[in-house]
This record gives sequence, C-alpha cells and structure tokens, in this order.
Amino acid sequence: MSILIDGNTKVICQGITGASGAFHTKGCLEYGTRMVGGTTPGKGGQKDVNGLPIFDTVSDAVEATGADATMIFVPPPFAGDAILEAAAAGVRVICAITEGIPTQDMIRVRAALGDFPGTFLIGPNCPGVITPGKRVAGEGADATFQGGCKIGIMPGYIHTAREDGRTGKAIGVISRSGTLTYEAVWQCSELGIGQSTCVGIGGDPVKGLNFIELLQMFDEDPETDGVIMIGEIGGSDEADAAEWIQSNMKKPVASFIAGRTAPPGKRMGHAGAIIGGADDTADAKMAKLRECGVMVAESPADLGSSMAAALGIEVATA
Repeated sequence: MSILIDGNTKVICQGITGASGAFHTKGCLEYGTRMVGGTTPGKGGQKDVNGLPIFDTVSDAVEATGADATMIFVPPPFAGDAILEAAAAGVRVICAITEGIPTQDMIRVRAALGDFPGTFLIGPNCPGVITPGKRVAGEGADATFQGGCKIGIMPGYIHTAREDGRTGKAIGVISRSGTLTYEAVWQCSELGIGQSTCVGIGGDPVKGLNFIELLQMFDEDPETDGVIMIGEIGGSDEADAAEWIQSNMKKPVASFIAGRTAPPGKRMGHAGAIIGGADDTADAKMAKLRECGVMVAESPADLGSSMAAALGIEVATA
C-alpha cells in the first residue's frame, strides 16, 4: 500500500504546454504514471507534445478523464488561483511544484482550502510525491517501472518499491528539501530498504500538508515500516512533530535537520529557512527530536544508516 497516490491515480498537468510542464509530463509518463491530460487556457481541444489532450479548465479535464490528481507548473502570479481551481473541480491530490508563489497568495489559498476537506495540497515549491513502482526492465536511469505513480520532478529510478528491496522493509519519506529527499531515497535504496511513498512538502512558510498530517498517514499505513523526516532551520514544525511522534507514533522515525551552520537572521535558500530564535536552530530541533525518541542523523550521509538502525537492520561496514 501507500499514501495519497498509487498506480491507479489519474494525473493531469496544469500548465502542460509550458516548457517545464511538458518536460516533466513526459518524465512522469515514462515512469508509468497514468497521465491523462492537462490544461492551458485557450488551447482546449488540442494535443500536447506527448499526445495528451489539452483542456481549457480543470473541471473540463476532470469531467473528461476522471483525473483525481494534478501537478501545477503555472507561473507564480497565477499558481494560487490554479490550486483553487483544482480544488473546486474536485481534484483530491494537488502538487504545486511552482516556486516563488507570493506568501500572501498562499495565505489566501490555505484559508480557502478549508472549504475542501477532501483535498490534499502538497507544496508549493516542492518536488512532488511518488509511490514507487516495481522495476520490470532495465537498470538505473534506463529502468522501466509498473504500478507506481510519480507526480513531480524527482528522478524516479532511484526510488525502490518494497518488492525490489532486499530487506523486505519499506519506509515513508517526508522532507522540506528536495535534494535531501533524493539523498535519503538513494541511500535507503542502496541498503535494500524500499519506500512506500515519498513526499516533498516544500520549504515555503505557508504550505499544504505538513509533517504531522503525513506522519499520521504513514503510521496508519500497514505497508510502511518507518519514516524518515527531513527538516531544516526556521519555525516550530519539527519540534511540534517531535512531540506528536512521542505521544502518537507507533513506528520508528529517523530524522535530519539541515542548516546547522546557518547564521541567525539570514535566509538560507527556502523561504521558511531562517533562524528567528534559539528554539528554531538546527541544534535545538535535533535535541528536541532526540528527547522525543527520534533517531537523529548527524550528517546527510547518515540518513540511510540511521533509518536502518531505527528499523533494527544491520548495515555492513567496509
């Protein structure tokens, strides 16, 4: 099993005729995702470069294809409205890949999404979400997969389904950092640990699904054996998640916090990654996680081995 998406999920791309939308739609198709079309206002009735139908509106796309998920590559000034259009059309999983959406727009979007309780927003400014498929042919970047779903920009071939792993284990991944998501996935795959679903939640201060909601989903998923949670400096999300884990989580959690060398008051890459006080430094968050029983990696190079240790898997050393 998995959370949020699986091989049956039908996906559209909002902004499918733009350079990024077209490129990543092709990548999702090649991975095996059920891409069923996309939207670009004014181009309804045409086909995109991948041969998929283009619609003027999300509601038209949903009515024609039964799509229940979308990935958004709409320019920042219009991306907030694109999220709300998808929610109003009944799309269940919305992946907002676009970065640079104004914070004020996202505050408005988050408030409006309260009227759509069955809708899950991932992002914005994120790599998306993937439930790995089983490898059926090829190796590395030339591998082909079945039964999975990739919505976003992540390199699909590094992800491993439980069936392709050596340990018989599968973990969930939740991360504020796209690059560190890929690092965690690669290390776990190399250790024979599969992944049930990997979710890049993005680093913006106002976003959709956060750590606690996803931790609960993974805790309730019978096919997820543990979770890697990757956070960074800024805000209290990781500390709040640590307390939730201590009180509620039945499965092991490994974690890493990026930004240990960041100077106070300086933004580091993500809009949310700025130290505002003593409690939102990397060291403070790491201490809180350890206090709550979470296995904390000291370095990004230790993500896989930390998860293995939390799962009770012995890792061979050179």
